[in-house]
Amino acid sequence: MTGPAVQEKTAVSAEEKARSRRQRRAAAYAEAASAGWKVWAIKIVALGVIDALALYAVIALAASAQWTPAVLVAVGVVAINVVYLVPGLLPAKYLTPGLVFLLIFQIFVVLYSGYVAFTNYGSGHNSTKDDAVQALLLQSQTRVADSPTFSVKVLEKDGKFFFLTTAPDSREPVIGGADRPLSAEPGITADGAPGFTTLDFAGVIAHQDEIAALSVPLSDDLNTGYLKTTDGSKAYLFTSSLKWDPKADTMTDAKTGVVYRDTGHGAFTAADGKALLPGWQVWVGGENFVRAFSDQSIRGPFFAVLLWTFAFAILSVATTFILGLFLAIVFNDPRMRSRKYYRVVMILPYAFPAFLSALVWAGLFNKDFGFINQVVLGGASIPWLTDPWLAKGAILIANLWLGFPYMFLVTTGALQSLPDDVVEAARVDGASVWQTFRLIKFPLLLVAVAPLLIASFAFNFNNFGLIYLLTNGGPQFTGAGINVGSTDLLISMVYKVAFVGSERDYGLASAFSIIIFVLVAVISLIGFRQTKVLEDLN
Repeated sequence: MTGPAVQEKTAVSAEEKARSRRQRRAAAYAEAASAGWKVWAIKIVALGVIDALALYAVIALAASAQWTPAVLVAVGVVAINVVYLVPGLLPAKYLTPGLVFLLIFQIFVVLYSGYVAFTNYGSGHNSTKDDAVQALLLQSQTRVADSPTFSVKVLEKDGKFFFLTTAPDSREPVIGGADRPLSAEPGITADGAPGFTTLDFAGVIAHQDEIAALSVPLSDDLNTGYLKTTDGSKAYLFTSSLKWDPKADTMTDAKTGVVYRDTGHGAFTAADGKALLPGWQVWVGGENFVRAFSDQSIRGPFFAVLLWTFAFAILSVATTFILGLFLAIVFNDPRMRSRKYYRVVMILPYAFPAFLSALVWAGLFNKDFGFINQVVLGGASIPWLTDPWLAKGAILIANLWLGFPYMFLVTTGALQSLPDDVVEAARVDGASVWQTFRLIKFPLLLVAVAPLLIASFAFNFNNFGLIYLLTNGGPQFTGAGINVGSTDLLISMVYKVAFVGSERDYGLASAFSIIIFVLVAVISLIGFRQTKVLEDLN
């Protein structure tokens, strides 16, 4: 008796599910249609622009054999089209723009920095091995003494320049550029080639620097030499003093006979350790991290900067919080008259642009003409910004000026939000003003402002702008293996290692960045756990 009833109920349930699906689909299409043709036109145009850019990126990445990024871009743009063309999927339509920007500007940057930290990427190691070989051969060129004279014409295509000449053996017209050896082209004549523009004398004069720097390989074998010209009409054969052997993977100095080999460290290196630069980018594993902690010329300055970074962050938070809290207590007293005007004055440093304040403080601390030395100290000559310890003190003073208004605002709001009945109960129980503050107000205050103190610590840990504008990290450490000074923070040290000076080591700078990331993450995790403890106690 129960079998047919169960089957009927199951069939009805399946029919209801199918009807519900049809209704949802119809509602989605109705919603899409109700948007109007204008919305659809804007959507199609926007997707067309995105698809065109993505197609160009995929073609460019595929042409350079970067298949993984090409596939990721293709998959991503297909997903975007599906989200915005398929009816429904309303949450995805709102989340997609933020997700795309998150992937591009945060996740990709972090992952790429992590990748660079395990390479030797930097000055002299910023390209491929093929580019390094060609650069080494080009930079060691000398003109062949008995070089024949080649009559050339200069051609231009897509902003690049080429030589049109005749082959030494067959006397047929050939064309070549910096990235392609001399070779024949269909339709080429002694006067020009299809798709190329033949430069006249005025055109050669207008681009004479680029043309004089142009070196055209004679053949696929780069050891056969290059053609170079100075006047755009006659070229001569130049050969390199270095000889490249692709089979043995060596570079030999023809003058001295020294052989340079690929040792796996991104440069051709001789037996005595001398390396030819430029080299190329290679994977070095954890070598950058090992250098940071084992090389004395790097380890000493690194730990000095690390200690100062912690000291600066802790002292900055402590001093600004103490001063801000003191002023908040003073101006929160109902007996204080004209409190709102004093509060406006207190937050003025916060309203003033921080970079301008740093520049003003740099002028105030000037050794020879600064207001502090000349007026406050009666013409003293104190080296505020050039002595290591005085410079640290000057930075803390300037940061106190910049940071206390924020703490003043935060603690004022926290004090005004404290429940009056708790404070009144303490007074009734006979607690003094100090006991009420220490045992009741301050613990409740910490619950509210502890996350902000952690955020302030993280900000000051990476307070690049103040250091850069006030002291630029100086005074410099002597004998250090990296460009760093006694007032540098970790973040400014990373900037100098990566972007300042002739030796730029992006790999080492990325390794330092990862170390900073780990330190800030651990400190923040510990701080937020302590905040949770405060909340539980509360």
